[in-house]
Amino acid sequence: MARHARRRTPGPLRTPLLTRGGKAVTTALGMAFCLAAAPAVHAAESARGSAAAGDRPTRAPDAPWTSRDAAAYWTPERMAAAAPAAKATGASKSSPAARPSGAAARLPATARHFDGIPTVGVLFSVDGDARAHHCTASVVHSPHRNLILTAGHCNPGDRAAFVPQYRSGAQTQPHGVWAIDESFAYPDRGTTGDKSDLDFAFATVEADADGRALEDVTGGNILAPTPGYTNDVTVVGYPNVRNDPEDRAVRCATQTSRLAGTDQLRMECGGFYGGTSGSPWLTGFDERTGTGRIIGLIGGLNGGGPKGPNSDRVSYSPYFGAKILSLYARATKA
Repeated sequence: MARHARRRTPGPLRTPLLTRGGKAVTTALGMAFCLAAAPAVHAAESARGSAAAGDRPTRAPDAPWTSRDAAAYWTPERMAAAAPAAKATGASKSSPAARPSGAAARLPATARHFDGIPTVGVLFSVDGDARAHHCTASVVHSPHRNLILTAGHCNPGDRAAFVPQYRSGAQTQPHGVWAIDESFAYPDRGTTGDKSDLDFAFATVEADADGRALEDVTGGNILAPTPGYTNDVTVVGYPNVRNDPEDRAVRCATQTSRLAGTDQLRMECGGFYGGTSGSPWLTGFDERTGTGRIIGLIGGLNGGGPKGPNSDRVSYSPYFGAKILSLYARATKA
């Protein structure tokens, strides 16, 4: 079961609204990727909580959606109500399962809760079925300093917001609430077969009320080609409160390997329940700046991990190659 929930109706790649100076970064990334072919990818997450149908922004359909609007709408009360705690509904990727005992109790590492980092946060959305906190996203360095990366099946839709270093219940979020502008994803992305190789998406966010760009406030991670199947990574994500009552960020330092039968990556670490689709896989993570190089994210086959009991302990990622570079170029050019 996918670790996220909903996406926009598939369509052609969107054209970004802002268009300055993407050539240098795109060229540099092109050299780094060495025009590698894009291998398979995937991710997993749980169903989101839903807000009351009438509890949505009362704006005209064609009215602009600004970061000021997003901050005014997403109050602490609405954030809490959007994803209420609930009992586990079974042993899917999105719900905790009983741990085995005896010899079978030898488990991989388990992610630990922490206060989060500025470059990783939560996606909230109120369009369509008005569900919220359905995925994790991270800030990616870009020419306009306004770009985030998440899983393709996490496409946020309209009237959506990104909350970096989300703090549950906080009266003021540490780095603000940012309105999502345009989303960029492959129309044939999916979570099965070869479609899961394309399970990644970018989105641009509006400047805040003071005119600042997102990356100027949070810093940004560097998009990098996946260097191979074996990598030391730090993975940071936000499990939905339905699956993790602490409602806090989790992190895990672990090693990746190849997902058998695919070109995707896998990693073993418990605690990555529903809500963690889109969580970045960072190499060279700098504790001081809270940044690193993104070489993968939770997504791909089955929405990011296996089905069945204890599915939170294994996660998958697309292999970053030419396809994600091309999508990045579309998201950063005019």
